[in-house]
Amino acid sequence: MIPAVLVLGCLLLGLAAAPALAATPPVHVCLTKAEQRAAVAEQKAIPLAKAVRHRREKGRHAELVRARLCHHGDKLVYMLTLLGRSGRVISESVDAANGEIITGR
Repeated sequence: MIPAVLVLGCLLLGLAAAPALAATPPVHVCLTKAEQRAAVAEQKAIPLAKAVRHRREKGRHAELVRARLCHHGDKLVYMLTLLGRSGRVISESVDAANGEIITGR
């Protein structure tokens, strides 16, 4: 049988940690496909193809593996996973409003 003090201690520890976990906001909240289409239609984001074209015009050539449109603070960003010519996997964040690269490589 488990001592009552041990059970009570575990419950109190769990309750103390719960507000800290609830207060931690997610880093990126990504949109569903329908929300992505709506954001592009409302001109809150440029189409993904235009963002990829913009980075290629800047001399960044890599094959797109995965793309997500996510909230990052008060703006939308494309979170790109790319495969470079060398075979290296690259992660980039692109401002979805204008296609400018925020972070990457």
